[in-house]
Formats: sequence, C-alpha cells, structure tokens
Amino acid sequence: MIYTDDYTYMSELNTPRLTLRKLAMRDAADIYRYSRDAEVARHVLWDAHRSIGESRAYLRYMLRRYRNREPASWGIEYRQTGEIIGTIGFMWIQRDNSAAEVGYSLSRDYWNQGIMTEALRAVLAHGFGSMNLNRIEAQHETGNPASGAVMRKCGMVHEGTLRQRLYNKGKYVDVELYAILRRDYGDRTRI
Repeated sequence: MIYTDDYTYMSELNTPRLTLRKLAMRDAADIYRYSRDAEVARHVLWDAHRSIGESRAYLRYMLRRYRNREPASWGIEYRQTGEIIGTIGFMWIQRDNSAAEVGYSLSRDYWNQGIMTEALRAVLAHGFGSMNLNRIEAQHETGNPASGAVMRKCGMVHEGTLRQRLYNKGKYVDVELYAILRRDYGDRTRI
C-alpha cells in the first residue's frame, strides 16, 4: 500500500480554475479529444490515441491503479466547462525515501494559460502536505522546454541532463531532471 489512509489516496484537489479528481469511464470522450492530438503526445511516453477505445483502455488502466492504491493520475477538470483537459499524477512513489516523480499532459487548447502551473502547484502542496514527501521530481524531454518552464515556475530546480534517458517515438531522447525538496518548498511558501 502506497498511502496510509483513504483520505490521502488520490483525494480531490481544488484550485481557482481546476478540480483534480479521479478519472472515470464517463471521461472517455474528453480524454480522446485531447489524447488524439499528435502534438500533445509528442513528448510523452504514450502514442496519440487512434480511437476512443484506446482512451477507454487508458481509463480502465487508471481505475485498476486506483483500486490497487498505486501511483496514478488525477484528471484535470476545467471548472468552467466540467471537461477533463489533461492529467497529472505520480509516476512512482518511494516511501522509504519519501520521494516521488510527477508527470502531466494537457490539451493543446489550454497551453500557455498557466493551467499546468496551477495543477502542479496543487500536486506539490498535496505531496509535501498530506503525503509528507521530502522530494518530488519531474523530467521532460530536452525538446520540450515549455514543460521545464512550468517546473521552474513551481520552484523546481534543474538538476541535470540525463543523456538518452528514454526511448520515445523511435529514438533515444535526452531529458532534463528537475526536483524540489520539502525545505525548498517550505521556504517558497513563506515568501
């Protein structure tokens, strides 16, 4: 078991514009709407969805992870429309080291509006608060500098370039590693 209580595991997180919540099968059309975009899938480890069936398969995978209380993603619901416009969540959690990695994706219609920064800030607050983590890291392909800008806006520090770290879309890619520590996060929130 990753989390220690039902309250902490994937509890709903709210921000001024967003609700981060567990995904459900009813979200298939929303997931498909943005996941079929090759630009959205360009720098992530999944391929653009070719059918709503692939989006449903992804949702079944997430539901299994929720049932097993494994690291998983929240759906990013845009409150104004009630639409799921992306996902954000933990790729892995190491309880022994109080560390985790966060990853995210977002509909192109919502790029450059501060949406992912808002979502990442909520996840960092949850990770350091409710989950009592000490370190949260994230990585992005070198060819996706906008993702690094989101990480920096949230106080994450660039720790280095991992050469050919991942095999993605038929080639090895370099990734930039960022992290924030509990003490840095605490200093940032007191400013």
